[in-house]
Order: sequence, then structure tokens, then C-alpha cells
Amino acid sequence: MNRRELLKSAGALAIGSSMLPFLKSTALAAGNDTAVVLIGNTINSLDIHRPGTNRPSYQVAVNVYDRLVTFGTKKLPDGSLAYDYDTVKPELAESWVIAPDRKSITFKIKANATFWDGSPVTAHDAKWSFERALALGGFPKVQMGAGGFVDPKQFVVVDDRTLRIDLKKPSKLSLPDLGVPVAVIINSKLARSKATASDPWATDYLHRTPAGSGAFKVERWDAGQQLVYVRNDKWVGGPLPGVQRVIIREVPSQATRRALIERGDVHLSFQIPNKDAQELAAKKTIKVTGSPIDNCLYVACLNYNFEPFKDQRVRQAIAWAIPYEQIFKQAAYGRGVPMWGAKAEKPATAVWPQPFPYTTDLEKARALLGETPYKDGFAVPLSFDLGVADWAEPAALLIQESLGKVGVKVTLDKVPGANWRTVALVEKKLPFLLENFGGWLNTPCYYFYWAYLKGNLFNASNYDDPEVKKLVDETLHMEKSDPAYEPRIRRMIQKAFEDVPRIPLWQPTLESAMSPTLQGYEFWFHRQIDARPFRIGQNGNG
Repeated sequence: MNRRELLKSAGALAIGSSMLPFLKSTALAAGNDTAVVLIGNTINSLDIHRPGTNRPSYQVAVNVYDRLVTFGTKKLPDGSLAYDYDTVKPELAESWVIAPDRKSITFKIKANATFWDGSPVTAHDAKWSFERALALGGFPKVQMGAGGFVDPKQFVVVDDRTLRIDLKKPSKLSLPDLGVPVAVIINSKLARSKATASDPWATDYLHRTPAGSGAFKVERWDAGQQLVYVRNDKWVGGPLPGVQRVIIREVPSQATRRALIERGDVHLSFQIPNKDAQELAAKKTIKVTGSPIDNCLYVACLNYNFEPFKDQRVRQAIAWAIPYEQIFKQAAYGRGVPMWGAKAEKPATAVWPQPFPYTTDLEKARALLGETPYKDGFAVPLSFDLGVADWAEPAALLIQESLGKVGVKVTLDKVPGANWRTVALVEKKLPFLLENFGGWLNTPCYYFYWAYLKGNLFNASNYDDPEVKKLVDETLHMEKSDPAYEPRIRRMIQKAFEDVPRIPLWQPTLESAMSPTLQGYEFWFHRQIDARPFRIGQNGNG
């Protein structure tokens, strides 16, 4: 399919006839105690620690499990709500004390906190859960490492309600890292009873059967279709949710999701395409919120394992050949922050993200390729996740067209969303791909930790630079007020400018459309649904 065919077909998408009757009047029939939510991607596991668990599944960790701490809420200029990274609040912990040397944090767990089976939440459960995240490796282990949690011996049970975490060195990320979805507290007694010699961490059991203390329990999960939450009335992690039940329906068709929210048959269509956000915002019967995603970029990744991309001149040539403005207009619909066209070749500040010093200049691209063995061009597949095809497919078609003008023959590789994480991020075998990583902890060093260090999950480029690794190691735990911090961050960004393993396209917003009767929607860094504050009332009056 070429770009002209894509645009033509977009206006002719047929609404899924089998889905519309299934959901007809669902929200109206549900009353004020049930919220009906649409998502476009597939939840593939209920266990965030399980290898291969995809991003849409993170919402399960948020809604059915608790962490020791959480983040506050702030109101954005447009009146919408978002998490507040600078405010850390209790969730399962009632209090904590940071040692004077900042090398340990001691948590006191709420005395009335219980799991769904009625057993008390203890420091032993927290210790076991954190040890599990480390033992299962991969994404959970690296995420824990970002906060300085790398050794099971760091988690010390003082008594049933007291957990001390010893740090190898003070870190600005330790406390907030305990508020991310990975740092869940699992009912360890129940999980251990389901473990086997070949599965000591009960991944098979927890994959389908959560064991938490969170605001919601999982009532049913029909993989590929729906997930149903029911409220836990004994939750002590925060104010009880304003709804008794939340139905998460997986509807891959963008046109169907749009028709259902327009017709008032659902309360929320989560993470809608920018085109729909632009058009639905004009309707009085629908509320649209677009929240800027902190520490996030939509990028084109160039894999160093692909022979032409080992040459810096080739990577820079690709960066000069990207049609940035066209992509921003036709894929982003002008919603977000442009990340191209910086006037200087060196960063003047440590702000991140910031525009890179590239624009669309095909002559520069041709000249750079002319200096390489690839002056006559080469062929490369460009892969994207079908789960984000609303922006990735038009962007890929525009890149295909533009790179063809400098002799690079691009073919498109459409990867099903359920397989994307494994093939793109775990196996890291795609030569050229579109990615959308956003850092949970809002610092530049944290973004580079995940996206620029060899072996870490979101480094789909297989980038490996000793200087960048040293800079990340030096800054990750360093306080931002340290005089050494900003110059090191600027140097780190400079390396990203020069080496361009990741070519930024734009900084996105997360757009969602909802009924005016749904209140409590908040944007979170994990870019998933937090249903805990939801409430429903006539015309927004809960």
C-alpha cells in the first residue's frame, strides 16, 4: 500500500458490524457503577514481571496491585489531571524514613493493609516481590536497577511491618522507582503455594491469576477481547474507586472505537489517534484530553547490527532524509512538539527532550551517502507495530517515499502488536524500526539508561558507546543540583546528536476521548489506564 492508497482507504474503513451490536448501549445500561473503556491493543499477560509482557498489560499492575508509594496529582493548564512526579505519596507504606547518609530507606507498612484473601500485607511480601523482579531478569530487573536495587540482600525485613532497603549509593531515583508499575507487592504466601521446581516464581499462575491488594480484582479475562475489574472494598491504598466495575474492551478497529464513543455507548476511548482527537474535540458531547508525555519521543531506530547502519555517515544521511514536517502534519496532525530543526549543532541546555539539529535536506543526505560504500543505495525493511499504526503507518510511508529519493529502497514490515515487544525490543533483530519509548522517571539520564545502553530493553538500535555508558553511570543517581550534572547531560545529548542511533520525529501527546459523565481520568507516565479515580455522574456530577 502506498501513501495515496492509505489516505484513500482511511476514509472508507468499515465499522465492525459484529462489534457494534455487542457493545450497543453498554455504557447507558451499566449505570453509574460500571465504567466501559475501549483500548486498541491486546493485553497479553496479567503479570508485569513475566518475560514478554507488553505495554498494554501494565495497566493490570496499576489497578490490581499496590506499591509502597505512589505519585500525587496535579491539574494541567487545560484543566485536565496528570500525575505529579515531584510529589511522592504513601500507598501501602504509611511512612518512610531516609537515613541521614541517604543510603537506606525504611518503610512502615499500613497495619490494616490486606490482600484479597484477607491475609495481611507484610514486609516479607515486599521483599519476595522485589527479589522476584530481579530474579526474572529482563525489563523488571533493569527497571529495579534504575533505582539502585540490584541485589536481593538490599531488602531487609526488620519486622512484619517494617522493610529497610539498603542502597549501594544515594540516588535521586530510588524513592520514585518504588512507585512505578514494576514495583508491585504480591501475596507471596499464595504465589509460593503455586510455584513449582521449574517455575519457582509462579509465573504460570500469576500470568492469569493476580494475587494483589489493589483497588480492583480481576473478575474475568478473555484474552484478546476484554478484561473486567471489580472493586476491592477493603482497599487501603487510597480513596475507594467511584465505580464498582470497569470493563476494558479490546477493539482493534479505530473506526469502531470512534463510532462507539461518538454514539455514547462507552465512557472512555483510551489513546485515540491524533486525527480523531482533532476532530472529536469540536463535539460538545465528547471531552478530549491531550496530555504531553514526559520524557517520550517517537523515533526511527537504526540497528547497528545492520551493516550499512554501522557507518555514522549513513545514519546521519538517513537523519537528513527524514521528511519531518510532512510526518508531523500527516501522522501527528500537528499535535505534539517538533523534535527537529535545532539551530546549533551542540545542545545549549540539559533540557530533554530537545530538538535535534537535523532538517529535511536531501542534498546533504546524498552527499553523505556518496562518501560511503553505499553511494548507490541499499535496501532495508522499515518495521512498525500494527498496534500504533495510526501514526506509524503514515510516518513509515512518508519515510519510504523520501528515502527512495536518495537511493535507499525501503520496504514496510507490519508487525502484530502482540509480537512487537519480543521481536523489536527483546530480540532486537529489526534493522530499521519506528519506536515510541517514554521514560517513567522524568530525567534525561533515565531515558538514556533505557534507550542508549547496550542490552537494555528499549535500545532497539543495539547502540554501544563507552563514553555514553560512563556518562549514564555517572549521572543516573547524581542529584540534578550537583554542578557536575548538567555538563555531563549536555555531552550525553551531544553524542546522541552525532551518532543518531535514534532519530527523533516528535514528542507526542496522549489523546483520549470520553463522555462528559466520566470524571477522574488522569494521565500517567506509564501511558496506561488508571481506573482507581474513576467516577460517573450525570453530566460530570459524581
